Amino acid sequence: MSSYSDMDQVWPRTACRVDGELRIGGVGAGALAARFGTPVYVLDEDEFRGRCTAWTAAFPDGDVHYGGKAFLAPALVGWLRELGLSLDVCSGGEMAVARLGGMPPERVVFHGNNKSPAELRAAVEWGVGCVVVDSFTEVERLAELVGTRDVRQRVMIRVKPGVDADTHAALATGGENTKFGLSIASGEAIEAVRRVLAVPNLELVGLHSHIGSQIFDLGSFATAAERMVRFSKEVEAEHGVTVGRLDLGGGLGVAYLPGEEPAPTPDRLAAVLRAAVPAGVRLAVEPGRSIAAPTTVALYEVGTVKGRYLSVDGGMSDNPRPATYGAAYTASLASRAGDAPARTYTVVGKHCESGDVLVHAVELPGDVRPGDLIAIPCSGAYQRSAAGNYNQVPRPPVVAVRGGEARTIVRRETQEDLLRVFV
Repeated sequence: MSSYSDMDQVWPRTACRVDGELRIGGVGAGALAARFGTPVYVLDEDEFRGRCTAWTAAFPDGDVHYGGKAFLAPALVGWLRELGLSLDVCSGGEMAVARLGGMPPERVVFHGNNKSPAELRAAVEWGVGCVVVDSFTEVERLAELVGTRDVRQRVMIRVKPGVDADTHAALATGGENTKFGLSIASGEAIEAVRRVLAVPNLELVGLHSHIGSQIFDLGSFATAAERMVRFSKEVEAEHGVTVGRLDLGGGLGVAYLPGEEPAPTPDRLAAVLRAAVPAGVRLAVEPGRSIAAPTTVALYEVGTVKGRYLSVDGGMSDNPRPATYGAAYTASLASRAGDAPARTYTVVGKHCESGDVLVHAVELPGDVRPGDLIAIPCSGAYQRSAAGNYNQVPRPPVVAVRGGEARTIVRRETQEDLLRVFV
């Protein structure tokens, strides 16, 4: 048995090779493919639990809201509930999964820049712990909802701190030029505070910001925290209310390639935020990718080998990130040890797009052939959750592995599932 090096941070910690075959959570790639088919997402439950625990340990006097948009399933909600995390949802659908998974509503935070009246009504009626207000329109909608139901709803206001984090433009959410939040600089944020405080049945419990995703520079988080603290003091001075809670969002990056800069740890982020936030203010954070991404490996079967192109039985429908963001991944031959010298391949999908590329320029054994299994690590975030049905291809299942056992937590879609929507 050979374990992956600790430097190969893109693989789950239980990943190892036995007689050349990749194993995760004590289960071999071949057995997983035979039982569940391919493509399949293989989620290491111990890795997921360990990452959750690292976050709660780093913020013992704060709140950790798992960012459900990264990946969400009822079984996973159960793990979060058991481990003491709360949950960040950003749609009525994610809220429904939270309910199905048994998350107490008071541990749910409801996000989104355009929550519909129906979604807000569902949130208020279920009793979600907090609604993060993202516009003046939402204040009006919530005021009407709580007024007609005679309930008191806790809210935070999402603020633009004016921080342009060093990340892909599509992942940056804290600057002035973003659809999310209310600007401090323009006066929108303080006006939102005034409007919330004018509604008797809305309780302002704190302020929220989120500067983006896949961020490695802890200085960006520090700057955002400092600006949020300054704004909270402005709120207190102008309105005489104490801002007792700052939710500083998520966005901590992860490494997708071996040899990349190691991801900052939760305790390092916690130290940076505590240095900026006064004692007595309750901190909240919203990790998603940094928990989910490294826990999961996508397993594919090679269908054809054509020169440098390895075509597998999935592609941009189950992982849109390379086509959308130019995201880079690595890959490994999972079903056996290769005997031939390495050569450079491009792993491509089965879809009718030249841009359907999963991995560019990866070194694999030169004897890769149809029927072999290819594993792509760090596949747990924004893949199954963002997957679609391009070319009417059903979405893969998610299988949790732990202690040599495997179980489906999201079943494979079928053609019948896809045809059922047609009228």
